[in-house]
Amino acid sequence: MAAAAAVLNALGYSGQLLEEGALAQGVEEGASSQHFTAACAWLVSQLNEVSLLEERLTPTTGPADAESFQLEVSGLLSELYCPYPSLTTGDPTTRLNDSERCLQLLVFLGSELQAARLLRSKRHPRGQHREPEDAGGGDGSAQTLGELQALCQAVGVGKPTPGIPTAQLFTELEDKIREAIAGLPEGTVGKPLLSKSLEPAQWEHLEQIQQAMCVEYECRRQMLISRLDVTVQSFHWSERAKHRGAAMGQLYNPLRSSLCRKAGVTLAHLLSAREDLSIITRTTSRSVREKTACAINKILMGPVPDRGGRPGEMERPMATWEGRRSGGERRDGGDRKDGGDWRQEKRRGGKGRKH
Repeated sequence: MAAAAAVLNALGYSGQLLEEGALAQGVEEGASSQHFTAACAWLVSQLNEVSLLEERLTPTTGPADAESFQLEVSGLLSELYCPYPSLTTGDPTTRLNDSERCLQLLVFLGSELQAARLLRSKRHPRGQHREPEDAGGGDGSAQTLGELQALCQAVGVGKPTPGIPTAQLFTELEDKIREAIAGLPEGTVGKPLLSKSLEPAQWEHLEQIQQAMCVEYECRRQMLISRLDVTVQSFHWSERAKHRGAAMGQLYNPLRSSLCRKAGVTLAHLLSAREDLSIITRTTSRSVREKTACAINKILMGPVPDRGGRPGEMERPMATWEGRRSGGERRDGGDRKDGGDWRQEKRRGGKGRKH
C-alpha cells in the first residue's frame, strides 16, 4: 500500500487516492471505485503524453461501468506487454476483484510512466533546443492538442488541465456546444457531411488518404507560388519598375510571406464540414460573380501586336545552297560569283586567276 502511494506521489498525482484511507478503500472496491479508476486513467493519460499508446482508460461513474473498465485495462496491458500473469490471465472482467491486483496495477502503470519519462528526458535534455513539430507530421499529438485548446477557448470551457479525464472534458465540450447551438436560429448550423460513425481501421485508412492528398496539394501550392514569384519578377524588368523596385517590394513582400505551401487541412475539418460543402457551383454563375466581381474586371485591353504563332498561314521555307565564303576548292561544282570556273580554265591550259 505504501509503495503505491509513494509512486503516485512521486509522479505528481494529486487526486483523491492520496487522502487518508482513500487508497485502501479504492483498491478494495477495485473497478467499481470512481477514485481508483480515475487514478488509473490519469496514469495512462500521462503515459500517453510521453509515449505512443493506442489504448485509453475511461474512469467509471459507478459499479455498472466496472466491466467495461476492466476490458479496457485488458487491452492496455496487452499493448504494454505486462509481465504479471495475475493481471493478464483469466477472465478479464474479474481480474481486478482483488485488492492486491489493484495495487499491482497501480504500481505497474506508475513504473511504466516513470520509465517513459526517463527515456524522454534522455532524448530531450533540459535546455537542449528542440525543433517545433510539423503540423502534418509525427504522431499528430501537438496538432490535436492545439485544436482541442482552440475548441475549448471558442466554447468558453477554458484551457484543459493536464489531469482531467478525457471523457469528462468531451462531455463538458458537448454540453457547451449543444447549449450554443440551441441559442442560434433554426437552420444556422446544417447537417454534418460525415454522418456515419467509423471503425478504428476506417479512421486509419482515412488518415492515410488525407496524408496522401496533403502531399499532392502541397506540390500544387508550391507550383502556384513559384509561378507567382516568376510573374512578379518579370514586372521588375521594365525601365519604369527599376526606379520603383523598393515600393513594389514593400507591397508584395508582406503578402508573399503569408503564403504557405502546407495545406493545413486535417480530419477536424472533415468532422466540422456541413452538407452545403457538397453543392458544386460554377465559378462563373451569377450568384458567385455578385460576390467576386471587382472593378478590374471592367477594364478592356486595347489592341495588341500580332505575335503570329499560326503555322497554317506560313509558307514553307525554300532550301538555299551557299558556297564557301573563304578560299579553297569548291565541292558543289557551281559557278563562282565572278562567272568563271577555274576547272574549265585549267583544262584549256589557262592559268586561272591569281588571288
